[in-house]
Amino acid sequence: MKALVLGCGASGKAAAEALRAEGAQVDFADGVDLVVASPGIRVVSELQFGVERLAKAGAKLLAVTGSKGKSSVVKLVADALNAAGMKAVACGNYGLPTSAAGPCEWAVVEVSSFQMETTNLQPGVFEAATILNLQEDHIDRHGSVAAYHAQKKRLLQAAKRAVSADDAAGAEGLFAGSWFDRGALRRNALAAVALMRAAGLDDARIAAAFAAFEPLPHRLQDIGVFGGVRCIDDSKATSIAALAAGVEAAPGAPLRLVAGGRAKGDDLFCVKSLLTRRVEKVYLIGECAKALSDAWSDAVDCEICGTMERAVGRAFADAGNGGTLLLSPGAASFDQFRNFGERGDVFAQLCRAGRTKEKR
Repeated sequence: MKALVLGCGASGKAAAEALRAEGAQVDFADGVDLVVASPGIRVVSELQFGVERLAKAGAKLLAVTGSKGKSSVVKLVADALNAAGMKAVACGNYGLPTSAAGPCEWAVVEVSSFQMETTNLQPGVFEAATILNLQEDHIDRHGSVAAYHAQKKRLLQAAKRAVSADDAAGAEGLFAGSWFDRGALRRNALAAVALMRAAGLDDARIAAAFAAFEPLPHRLQDIGVFGGVRCIDDSKATSIAALAAGVEAAPGAPLRLVAGGRAKGDDLFCVKSLLTRRVEKVYLIGECAKALSDAWSDAVDCEICGTMERAVGRAFADAGNGGTLLLSPGAASFDQFRNFGERGDVFAQLCRAGRTKEKR
């Protein structure tokens, strides 16, 4: 068999390695913007290729999609299964590429709307699947909210069971006091409970998993108190809906927000009432700083800072010795950083350096 793998990232390399192990001749293509395939060539996503291989090898699969919190739930569920002695792997859009997940009893797969565009899975390949939430995101890619949501909903067609937060109503005590016990994360936690129950875990093991959970970097990550200011890194919040969830869940007051980057085409106005209620001031960076200021300045004090360094410095200068500084950008990072991880790391470095000497 001859195979062409598009893209030389982690997923593409994992797929190529798996194909070569099966005796295929593999070529790579990278840096293309459009692929036109004739009807005689089968085209599948790396997600589909990997999921089909895992299922053929006897693994049971769970799937998670949504607009906010997918990776954290995938990690939680995989950790819970492993703690119960059920060998599990987190894979897909978080963790390993599905093609590299290897021998396992369970695979917990994070699925993005981008992956679903070229994925067509057989019904029942997942034991259970959940959509954590459906908000506005990736309009620049999908063209409309309806098209984005449609890609997410297609995942449920590949599951034996579709589960949601409603299936675990009343189970809040299982995660009380945990990292998930705040704001919009509570419904994500209930969906995770439903997913873990679908995999056969009892409530004692589920509660233990919540208690032991260590959050991922850049997801409402408390990086410490510096100069009396608590600093929270939520750089993974790359949409306005994710920004709203971060602002809602962030502890402390007054709350100062660093936001901005490369806009993704979502509604900038939907968070105005939340900003008025929760945020003392917004420090804006990146390409969309002016657009955010134009949208929000009649609801909350906004300052266009341009760079992360100036934003953190100005926030510390305003904060004095109290409150919370939250990085929850609501936009992509690629205008100024390689990825959201680098953006969060720079924010943390500046906070730890005590950027308190910015002069007015």
